[in-house]
Parts: sequence; structure tokens; C-alpha cells
Amino acid sequence: MVKRKLREPLEDRKGNLYFDGFSVEELAQKYDTPLYVISEKRIRENYNRLYNAIVDKYKDVHIYYACKANPNLTVLNVLQSEGAYLDAVSPCEVFMGLSSGYTPDRILFTGTSVRNDELKFLADAGITINIDSQSELDRLLKIAVPPTISVRVNPEVGAGHHNHCITAGPQTKFGLWEEAALKAYATAKKARVERFGIHMHIGSGILEIDPYLQAVEKLLSIAKRVHDELGIDFEFIDIGGGLGVPYQPEDKELDLSEFVSKVVSLFKSKVKEYHLGKPFLCIEPGRYLICDASVLLTTVNTLKITPHHKFIGVDAGFNTLIRPTMYGSYHQILVANNLNPKNTDMFDVVGPICESGDILAKDRELPQVVEGDVLAILNAGAYGFSMSSQYNSRPRAAEVMIRQGKPVLVREREQFQDLLTTQRITQQGE
Repeated sequence: MVKRKLREPLEDRKGNLYFDGFSVEELAQKYDTPLYVISEKRIRENYNRLYNAIVDKYKDVHIYYACKANPNLTVLNVLQSEGAYLDAVSPCEVFMGLSSGYTPDRILFTGTSVRNDELKFLADAGITINIDSQSELDRLLKIAVPPTISVRVNPEVGAGHHNHCITAGPQTKFGLWEEAALKAYATAKKARVERFGIHMHIGSGILEIDPYLQAVEKLLSIAKRVHDELGIDFEFIDIGGGLGVPYQPEDKELDLSEFVSKVVSLFKSKVKEYHLGKPFLCIEPGRYLICDASVLLTTVNTLKITPHHKFIGVDAGFNTLIRPTMYGSYHQILVANNLNPKNTDMFDVVGPICESGDILAKDRELPQVVEGDVLAILNAGAYGFSMSSQYNSRPRAAEVMIRQGKPVLVREREQFQDLLTTQRITQQGE
């Protein structure tokens, strides 16, 4: 096993893993496992790195945190305190945003297949809605005429780390194609909507810049048609999120300087060429802000050798982290007390779920472990807890945040009783 340099907030102290200044073994001992550990400092660093890079090129910028990546209330509050806006995809994400300190004017709702009662909740709360279909718009206008409407367009270019994460192009359910988008804007203008935005999102986990540039160019060409043909000015132009992060040790980080330089330059030149005024440039990162700011700690409870495999059984399964099973995703795994091993072997790291697909890592080179060792699964902040479940009737994990130099419990571990709170046994004849 080649020794690899750890990225902050990870640290190697004499072969023992520390996260944001704390021993992960001690955290696991204190709070039990499975355990998500989050670094407040790293979240703030990630946000400010991105914000400062963009605002240096274009002053009128809003960063919307795509909270589906990690909707923990404390995470939301940390980003709100930095000045972030909120990208929500469900009414409950809106509710959680409001509960964590965001005002309605700082929340953008981008849903799909939205119910009428959800549209009423959003309208009553004063939330700006990103329209995803003509049907949604027509139903909304029967409920209320909001002061601002945005339309999510399909720029016909998609990208992402997995087919399930590509959100534009010919195969996706999301957004309106160009002619349908013009019809939606005409409908909204006729209904006397006063202010407008335009939006796209092409996918998740993007590390290449070219697809983004193609999509931005298409988005702005559609904005030009809307402006020229309907006389609509845009208060904001939202280019979506999807900025990728390195998961495998050999992966290169997104060249943020190049990304911002090329994307913002294109944006500015087309806005000027198309006479689109001075709209806010909006971007919706989720994974980029939170992914490397969290690790998942899990304890080895079983070692099993078969004629074909060597298994390390741990107490976290795809109920805790579903990405490897769902997307075939790679997460680097470290043995917390043995970062510089002399001897390694090939193992499958598996969880306690009664499914053959419950594999966190397959054919992974790791040092020899013993039962009771703590493993750290890296880059677990995005779509980790937020996609976790109670499958096999297993309570969900706890979350701890390192805040101002000390660990703080920000989500309690579920207990057996929590699985019963919304259920009742009916009596025969009821």
C-alpha cells in the first residue's frame, strides 16, 4: 500500500488518524459507531474559497447551498451564517431552511412532480419557485401569482459521475426544453408575474469544465430569446451546481481557478453581448461544500475468510452509506490506528444488512485489522446521512460536529423506540 498524503482536515499523527484535531478512535469510543463526524471549519473554508473565487470575477453573486447533499440543521446554520442562500428540492427542505435561520427571500425551491398542496405551502411561505413543467406553472397560477418566477430549462447538455446523476440532456425528466421554456415565460408574464429568473442544472460530480461551458452558453442563448421575444429582464441567472470533488486518492481536484475564470468570463461576455443587464449570477454547490468536511466512522465486528474472499464486517452498511451500492461509488477507507502499514491484503468491507449488495468496498487493499478496530470512510459529507435509511429496522447514525475546537452532538443516534413513533397497531374491527 502506497502511503498517500491526507487532505485537511485529516491528519496523520504517528500512524493514528485525526480529524479536525481530534482522534477518530476517541470520537468513536465516546459517541459509538456508526458515526458521522463533521468539520465546521472545513465547511466554512470550502464556502469562502468558492465565494471569493467567483466574486473576484463578478461582484453580484449568490451561492445557493444544495441542501439535499446534507440537510443537518447545524450544517445549514453554519452556511447561513457565512451568507449562503439555500437551494431546496422539497417542502421539508424549505421548512428546515426556515428553521435554521434562512429567510424566505434567501431560499429557491427547485422541485419536480410537485403536488398542489406543496405549491400552496411554498406560495404562502413566500418562496421563489423554479418551475419544472408547464403543468406545475399552470397549477401554481391557479393557487397564487407569485411576484417572482424562475424556469428550469434543459440546456440539452448533461454530465455527471453516474447516469442517475445526469440532470440535463435527452434522457432526463428535469427542466423545460427551449420552446417549452418560452411558452412558460409567456404564461407567467401574461399572469402579471413581476420578476424573473432562469435556471439550469446539468448533473452532479462534474470535474470537467467543457460540458459546463456548453450548457452555460445554451442557457444564455435561451435567456436572450426570452428577453428579445417577450421583453423579460432577468433578476438572476442560475447556472446550477454539480461541482465534483476527488474521491479516489489519485483523483485530481477541480481546478477552481480555471473553472471560475472560464465560466464567469463566458457568462459576463454573453450577458453583455445579449444586453441582459446586470443579473445576479447564482450557483448551487452541495457536494463541493460539504463532502470532504465529514467522515463516517465504523467499527470492525467480524472477520471472515472464505475460499474466495476475505471479509471485514463493520457496523455501517448501505443503510448508513448507500453510495457504493447505489452508484458503485468509491470512498477511501483508512484504518484509524494503522495509517502506515507494513503489510496489507485484499479485503471486501461489508456491513450488517441482509443483502448481498451491502458492500462498502470490494477488493480493497487494507492493513490487517482486528475486531474492535475503527475504520474511517472518507468524503462522507455529501449524500451520506441524507440518503441513509432505517432498512432492516436499523436506527440511523449519530452526527457530531467539531465546532470551535470541541466535538458537539448535532444529531442524536436513533434508538429502537424511534422506529415506533409514527406507527400504531390497530385492533381487529377498527
